[in-house]
Formats: sequence, structure tokens, C-alpha cells
Amino acid sequence: MSARDEIMARLRAVAPIAPVTVPRQYVVQPEPADAQPGGPGGGTDPALVELLVDRLVDYKATVTHCNPDGIAQALGGLLDGVPAVAVAAGLPAGWLSAYPGTVVRDGEPRPLTVTDLDAPGLAVVTGCAVAIAQTGTLILDTGADQGRRLLTLVPDHHVCVVRAGQVVGGVPQALHRLTDPTRPLTLVSGPSATSDIELNRVEGVHGPRRLDVLIVAG
Repeated sequence: MSARDEIMARLRAVAPIAPVTVPRQYVVQPEPADAQPGGPGGGTDPALVELLVDRLVDYKATVTHCNPDGIAQALGGLLDGVPAVAVAAGLPAGWLSAYPGTVVRDGEPRPLTVTDLDAPGLAVVTGCAVAIAQTGTLILDTGADQGRRLLTLVPDHHVCVVRAGQVVGGVPQALHRLTDPTRPLTLVSGPSATSDIELNRVEGVHGPRRLDVLIVAG
């Protein structure tokens, strides 16, 4: 008998271990028709948006609201004083039409490096694939308006545009919304932060220490 077997035998003699059944029924509940993108309600659930905002604010993110025709103006305000912005090649050009600073597009003419993205004062603007209300999490899946994971892991300031119709209740619904779950995913729940053994919070250790979320109605 090995040492492990001997220890396990003694434990079973003291407190018999009952069999444990692990549930594996990960069934995604279908979303109501008016809560789906393109549905009668435009895919917007005000209660879910409100819950997402509550979670984001609790995580020390800054949340701003705007209408679809006010994205450029809102981003211009959030980026006031920011000298340069890095964006994915597929980010809509109109989003930054009110921003007077320098816009650097990844891949034009070359991919941005870690050194480029670590420049002082540089911010990054992205869209998102889906947002989870219950956990206050934004999921980026390297879509056209998000780009490579590097873009959002290096700069100190991340501005993320979330359409209200992209907000879902929980993780299963969020994964169900992804067009290609095999893409590299980045899950963002507030600014980058960690705590040591004494629970002293430190921000910006492994990602942006500032997160601004722009929620677009409709």
C-alpha cells in the first residue's frame, strides 16, 4: 500500500466519503424574441443595462450614456486631453470624428508593437462582442472593431463602446451570442486590479488602470 492509499484509507475510516454527482446540464435558456438582436424591442433590456452599469461602477469603471448619433461627441469628451488613440483597423472612422488628437490604426502601415502601445498618454478605443450584466463583464473576441488582444492589454486607458442590444444576463447567454467561440477572448471586468495577501488593491498591474464604458442606447 502506498502512502497515499494509506492516508485515504484512514480518512475514509473517520468520515466515509459519499459519492458526489457533478451536474453537467449547461443548457442555454433561449432569450425572449424582443431581447434578441433585431427583435421587436431592438435587443435592449433596460433592466439588464441598469444591472451592467451598477456592476461596472462597483468595479470603478466610468460609465457614460449616449444615443447612436452621439457616439463621436461622447468619445470626444471622454478622450479630452488624450494626445493619441490606438484603434483596430475596423473601428468605424466616424466614431472618432470629433476627436482632435492622433489616431493610430493597427496594421496601417504596420502592426503596433508593445513599445508603441506603451507610449505615455496613449489610450485605446474598441467596441465589444457582448456584455454580461450579472458579472459586469465585457467580452472582446478580436472582432473588426476590437482588434488584437494586445491593443487592450498594454495601454493604460481603455474606452469601450457597448451597444445596449449587446447586453445579456449571464455567461451562458453571452457565449451563445458569440459568432465564433473559438476566437481568442478577453474578459474585462472593470480596470485591471489585484490585491496582495493584506487585500491592498493595486490597479494597472496587468492591463489598463482606467476603463471608460460608453453605452449606446437602442
